[in-house]
Amino acid sequence: MLNSAYDAVLVLSFGGPEGPDEVAPFLENVLRGKNVPRERMLEVAAHYQQFGGVSPINEQNRQLIVQLRPSLAAAGIDLPVYWGNRNWHPLLPDTLRRMRDDGVRRAIAFVTSAFSCYSGCRQYREDIQRARQEIGPGAPEVDKIRVFYNHPGFIEAQAERIREATAAWSAEEFADSRLMFSAHSIPVAMAATCDYEAQLGEACRLVAERVGHRNWWLVYQSRSGPPTQPWLEPDIGVAIRQEVECNSIGRLVITPIGFVSDHMEVLFDLDTEAAALCDRLGIRWARVGTVGLHPEFVETVTELIAERVLAGAPVRSIGRFGPYPHVCPPNCCAYTPQRPAAAGGTA
Repeated sequence: MLNSAYDAVLVLSFGGPEGPDEVAPFLENVLRGKNVPRERMLEVAAHYQQFGGVSPINEQNRQLIVQLRPSLAAAGIDLPVYWGNRNWHPLLPDTLRRMRDDGVRRAIAFVTSAFSCYSGCRQYREDIQRARQEIGPGAPEVDKIRVFYNHPGFIEAQAERIREATAAWSAEEFADSRLMFSAHSIPVAMAATCDYEAQLGEACRLVAERVGHRNWWLVYQSRSGPPTQPWLEPDIGVAIRQEVECNSIGRLVITPIGFVSDHMEVLFDLDTEAAALCDRLGIRWARVGTVGLHPEFVETVTELIAERVLAGAPVRSIGRFGPYPHVCPPNCCAYTPQRPAAAGGTA
């Protein structure tokens, strides 16, 4: 039975530019209030321009919504699906304003982040509250679905992506490989306030178990903070070089488990930099696809929404930790990001 408390679904994501002229204003939105040098912003802008100034994330979210609508309908969830982004059009306040005008009172939000950390969980909840305050009276309430790193559908979709990427390899070649799971690095101080590392480790273990592989390693990518600020390591480039120095692998399977859909970090840090490094060092490698449009993952998103809007819907998880709470604890991911110094100070 449909829970009448909800009258819409919201897909909430990071956003990305869709043309060269959009890159700079998009990055200014991303970095607003953050202690990131302008030189670093220009460096990242150059990465986008290598791909025509287009991030694949927006189109992947469009396609996800196209697949999600019939999946929800098949599950008995007859609700409109809206889409809003943190950093680029359609921006979240604009989407919530349209939802209000359409008569939406309360929505359930799927956030395109599987793991708990400030930037992947709490910040989205803050974005929602800030957008509601901007809109004022009549702004719809929005509840975020739970973190889903250990949902069996997410794990199976990731395992299937590994099987697809290595389908041409023999069983012996696959056994001789190293599974290198990659996730976005975050500041060590942020990691100390959440379960990001533990959840990533558990997801990696579950996926490796599902594909029958024991030789795996969790690495990080895409750090952007000042050199004086410690971030989670090892960096993927360092890890690849260490593998070569130890002469411990014949093949490498690079799996961006920390990314639900392709971001520029996947295209540049993995498909460009990591790929070039592997080629230069003579490593045979395969880059595993993200889960975002896999049918098993679309079904996972449907299940996560059903947990909240259908009475008696199952709440599934696998592994050691059980399902994450529907409502985040008050201190969940309670990190205070570094901000630029006041005028006249030093950054």
